[in-house]
Amino acid sequence: MSTTVGIPQALLYYKYYPLWDTFLKGLGAEVVVSNPTTKKTINLGTSVAENELCLPVKVFFGHLLDLKDKVDALFIPRVISVESGAYTCPKFLGLPDLARALDKPLPKIFEPTFNARLGKRRFFEALFDFGSLFTSSKYKIWRAWTAGIHAQKAYEKKLLEGLTPIEAIMGAEKHVATGDLRIGIAGHPYNVSDPYVNLNLIKKLRDWGADVATEEMIPHATLEREANRLPKRLFWSYEREVVGAAFHWMQTKSVDGIIYILSFACGQDSLIQVLLEIEAKKQHGIPLMSLVIDEHSGEAGMITRVEAFIDMLRWRAM
Repeated sequence: MSTTVGIPQALLYYKYYPLWDTFLKGLGAEVVVSNPTTKKTINLGTSVAENELCLPVKVFFGHLLDLKDKVDALFIPRVISVESGAYTCPKFLGLPDLARALDKPLPKIFEPTFNARLGKRRFFEALFDFGSLFTSSKYKIWRAWTAGIHAQKAYEKKLLEGLTPIEAIMGAEKHVATGDLRIGIAGHPYNVSDPYVNLNLIKKLRDWGADVATEEMIPHATLEREANRLPKRLFWSYEREVVGAAFHWMQTKSVDGIIYILSFACGQDSLIQVLLEIEAKKQHGIPLMSLVIDEHSGEAGMITRVEAFIDMLRWRAM
């Protein structure tokens, strides 16, 4: 009988779901994804989380609790580094430990470690150690990982073609650009792509006649080149991608305005906000609006601010 493994629809789900899903299925696991975020999800996560934690982690906890009675194990990788010389956010380094510390009984936690700083040999040793939980065949493990890489590349190709992560995962058609404005949405995928967390911002913008651009629609080499314009290299990989996207839009003036979504109580997000505001003042051309979200964010206030931002962009274009 195959092991049922749960993947929370939160945090790095929006970056790596095709890789993880294909890899686990190739190992013989049955994959169950948690339900989309709802008010209940956030309430569940908030009820077990420390107040100081950011909203994305609270949402993640809510998804764990959604899965706990449906699966044999939870997939919570320890993503330390995805490239040489850089780290991910500290919450990703300790995510399995944070999950175990919850005051709720959880199923077994599968926590493969991904740490590119240790080199390819150590990386693949960790990969085969994890795969051995399912099979003794190294060939099967390697074949499953290779299939996952192919699925991930196909996913990233769809993103570059203009789909959002959810659209690409669901197999939707590319949204046809018909708006009179194009707005870049900067921020981490778990803030930009989760419609409940961001109060369905992408749909609202499209309904209001604006087309949307996200960082996933920009080649990684471009994100790196733009982020490297900073006087000092950021050592957080995912934050550097956010900076690279916003800098690219400002440099090329390929959007009419930028909305930066950041989480309340996230130190890295706050630092990036300052960097983007400084760059926006230098560029003198692309308006930037910051949208801070937490579990208390209200739709009415957000709608008022975003509508005013859009009205200002249209007034500038006249």
